[in-house]
Order: sequence, then structure tokens, then C-alpha cells
Amino acid sequence: MRIVDAGYEILDLLNGEEILKKIERVARVCYKSEDKITEGSAEKMVRALIKSNHMAMLEHYSFSVKFICDRGVSHEIVRHRVASYAQESTRYCNYNKSGDVAFIRPVFFAEDTPEMDNWVDSCMRAEKTYNYLISEGRTPQEARSVLPNSLKTEVVMTANLREWRHFLSLRACGSTGKPHPQMLEVAVPLLKELRERVPVVFDDLEPMEWETVK
Repeated sequence: MRIVDAGYEILDLLNGEEILKKIERVARVCYKSEDKITEGSAEKMVRALIKSNHMAMLEHYSFSVKFICDRGVSHEIVRHRVASYAQESTRYCNYNKSGDVAFIRPVFFAEDTPEMDNWVDSCMRAEKTYNYLISEGRTPQEARSVLPNSLKTEVVMTANLREWRHFLSLRACGSTGKPHPQMLEVAVPLLKELRERVPVVFDDLEPMEWETVK
């Protein structure tokens, strides 16, 4: 059994300046104002688009992020329909062959507490039962039925800038409620990085301090 931390990886090279320039070029087609493109005009244009809620222009740039999270969080991620996904399959991945089953460390249980000890014990028992079923000739898709939501999974999400804004407003900012702590664990750092790497597009989204809501 392995206990791993949740995380994410941006799979594309994000050049914030070039992203803004592309959005400007696309948006100016609407107004036939390509002649007004100057040094620094892209940032002003994108800021105006967001302020006026002309978000359709943000759909013209997409990028991918790989999340390492538990199965429970992955179910929330894939609910965002205006995106494409690739996810580690428990039907076809045989964890017995890889040597052990990996589980995501729960951020809401402190180390060396009865809650954490019981969580570890339950995961160890799930792994033992999973390996037993595989050894008895059951397929991975049958044996997976004993694995908990804490099972580690990897899911790649590809979406355009508009959908990333929507995703992060819900999952990192809590615009319509209180996100799950393990979702905040990956969504908040992602938003903070995007605010640094892609100017303007994510500036108005304020990430929650997820450590305070565990």
C-alpha cells in the first residue's frame, strides 16, 4: 500500500503574452478592428472582454492539466461537461501487477490520530481483499468493487479558458458553495499558478485559503 499526496501538472507550455495576443486577434475580427493592434493592446482588450462578460472569445484557447487525486474528487472534475477527459481506468489497470495499491492522503485527518490510523487500516484491508480477488482469478473490473473513494487516480482535463474560469470559480473559489477540501487541495494551487502565468484571464478569481477549511 502506498499513500501519496494529491497534485496536478499543467501539460502545456503556457505563454501568457501569446495567449492574450491570440484572444485579441480573434476578438477583433468581431469588430474588424485588427488595425488597432499595438504593443500592449492585447491585455487591455482581454480585460475589457472579461469586464463586459464577452467570454466566448476565451473559448479560442485551450490547455490540459493532469490531476492526481482520489476517485471522489475525480467524479467532481468530470462533471464539467465542456471539457475533454482521459482517466486512469480501474477496469483495465491491474494494481496487483504494479505491486501495491495507491491511496491519496486525506488532508482532513491529522497524522498519528485515531481517525488517520483507522483510515490507513481500512485502506490496507481493501488492498488485501483486492489482491485476494485478483489471485482467485477475478478481473480488475470485478476486484475494483472493494476499493474506496480514496483510491489514487490520474485524470487529464482539457478545456478552453472560459471553462477553466468556470471550473476554478466553483472548485477553487467556492462561488456557489463550499468545495470539498481535497478538491481545494489541487484547485487552489492551480488557480494561483495560472494567475501568475496567464495575465488578466484569471486575475478576478480569488482563491480560497483551503488550509482553513479542512
